Amino acid sequence: MENIALIESFSEFKDDKLIDRVTLMAILEDVFRNALKKKFGDDDNFDIIINPDKGDLEIWRNRVVVADGEVEEPNQEISLTAARKIEPDFEVGEDVSEEVKLIDLGRRAILALRQNLISKIHEHDNTNVFKQFQELVGDLYTAEVHHIRHRAVILLDDEGNEIILPKDKQIPSDFFRKGDNVKGVIDSVELKGNKPTIIMSRTSPKFLEKLFESEIPEVFDGLITIKNVVRIPGEKAKVAVDSYDDRIDPVGACVGMKGSRIHGIVRELGNENIDVINYTNNLQLYITRALSPARVTSIKIDEENKRAEAILKPEEVSKAIGRGGHNIRLAGQLTGYEIDVLREGAEEDVELREFSDEIEDWIIKEFSKAGLDTAKSILEQDVADLVKRTDLEEETILDVIRILKEEFED
Repeated sequence: MENIALIESFSEFKDDKLIDRVTLMAILEDVFRNALKKKFGDDDNFDIIINPDKGDLEIWRNRVVVADGEVEEPNQEISLTAARKIEPDFEVGEDVSEEVKLIDLGRRAILALRQNLISKIHEHDNTNVFKQFQELVGDLYTAEVHHIRHRAVILLDDEGNEIILPKDKQIPSDFFRKGDNVKGVIDSVELKGNKPTIIMSRTSPKFLEKLFESEIPEVFDGLITIKNVVRIPGEKAKVAVDSYDDRIDPVGACVGMKGSRIHGIVRELGNENIDVINYTNNLQLYITRALSPARVTSIKIDEENKRAEAILKPEEVSKAIGRGGHNIRLAGQLTGYEIDVLREGAEEDVELREFSDEIEDWIIKEFSKAGLDTAKSILEQDVADLVKRTDLEEETILDVIRILKEEFED
């Protein structure tokens, strides 16, 4: 009965861990053979018969009968006298099969057996989880907040798998409570020791791409193709879309009537501003579209150095650059070109950095953030507007205007 006492949980393991019968039997045999090696030095001459469904186990040791006093290898050979105690008609040279009871291995060995079995089952389970999530890398996934740490949120999925959402892969405006359902993409999976570490991301461009797939049927069906996605998480994103069906307006289908289709995506991303543009192989047109909402007058392209000069009317420059330079940075990432924004008539203008001997660098940078990086761009503005568009004091702005008028207009 000690066999049943040891392996009564075979069926439980099989059901709980969803291990197929063949794999479970292989794990069990491996565990018992390791125990036999420790006890007898070798396991080659043992037969192990397992029925994991019933919890039955039999271990048989096979030895050759030798004359009394001639046993040299006790694990491989048995004396004639000992053999005849098992069955009285054995003769020298015959094979003897003798059942080994688990109790014969010793109680300490039995405890070690069970611990080893549990360890092997967990190892198998972890390997399966690792393989499962490796195939899910880049896919949308939802899990529940289990607990919140300083540098990460720990999530659990429906199967109890632990998923980590690090702080640097959260959108800055993200705020979670225990029990919340969190959506993201599986970013990476690593085996650390025997335990898989599953990382989720909400900042990856892939997350936005997969949200488009889940929310917009034409993208899911392949009628609309997402050509590229770039993001500044929580701030702004640009998505280039295309369709091989001329009857479909890719941008209109993605945005929806009055933004109805894209609204759920924007909300999921913490009100991230999303520009959806039509992809084109025409590079000039592509860069022009990438700089939206600004209206570009003309584009000059240097393909060798992957640079582009966009000429815009003065009132369009700040739109092209965007708050904090987000728009122009994303346009560059989307197109693969470094984009310089120039005003119309810039040849008669002077860049603000030319005045660096009279205007402090931090003031020049503050104007630049607002898209004001030439003398004319500042002189053409009202002082009140300059105060609104920058974090500069009115007195500082008036000093800059005075310097520019003295040097530039003379």
